[in-house]
Amino acid sequence: MSTSTPADQLIGADPEPIRPEGRTEWSLESILANRRWVRRTEPFPHVVAQNVFVEQFYAELDDEFRRIEVEHPEAFQRNMTGYDASAADLENFRDGPLGVFVSREWHDLVSAVAGVTTTGDVSGGLHHHEPGSASGWPHNDLNPGWFGDPPAGEHGIRLPSHGVIEYQKGTRAPDVEARETIRAVSLLFYLGNPEWTPGDGGETGLFSSYDSAHLGPRAAAAPLNNSLVMFECTAFSLHAFLSNRVKPRNSAIMWLHRTKDEVLARWGEQSIVTW
Repeated sequence: MSTSTPADQLIGADPEPIRPEGRTEWSLESILANRRWVRRTEPFPHVVAQNVFVEQFYAELDDEFRRIEVEHPEAFQRNMTGYDASAADLENFRDGPLGVFVSREWHDLVSAVAGVTTTGDVSGGLHHHEPGSASGWPHNDLNPGWFGDPPAGEHGIRLPSHGVIEYQKGTRAPDVEARETIRAVSLLFYLGNPEWTPGDGGETGLFSSYDSAHLGPRAAAAPLNNSLVMFECTAFSLHAFLSNRVKPRNSAIMWLHRTKDEVLARWGEQSIVTW
């Protein structure tokens, strides 16, 4: 089942976004192209959209991703255990067009479309898969993430405090307060990719259960440039990278977060997947 969700009706009042010094001014209203995102129910609720941003802004995102690959290859590290990809921290590049993904405007849009109450805490990365990268394993992203205290507030964004608070474990510098949150919404935005055709691989596979994973995904989101897939992180939102047979696959991925108490009330302590 699919339904169409008008994104422009879900933005609401536009709070002031983070606009770091030196960044070109924009408003979400001016850069969104496709206002109707498709909500699907199988194998679990998720949203897909193509032609997300206007052509000019997508070109800026694409150029920025390619610039980072060329000028800062050291930013991409193979430090994700069991995941055949390299990644760069998205927050390191928030001064350019990629900053849209860590803005309050974008946070509030994604939270509203997902129908999830979130905390204003955002983490994310730029992912690069070389051709022939191994498929991932089905997982649900219901992982903890630690941020500085206090929360960002109703109009702000809190990013990971690398070097001060370890995002995955919460270890921190002396006299630093930290909050444990749980990932609430996952979003993948595809950019900087060669033209994709069926059979190339590199999709994000969506699975019904661990038991049936060997049969393959029930649905898959193709890595088409300027498109996205997003879903609430629940105990059942199983997904995985599917091997890209002949072409690289690039994406920006981000997570919104919720309070741990909410997760405990809905699914229990055993549902949280520790690192």
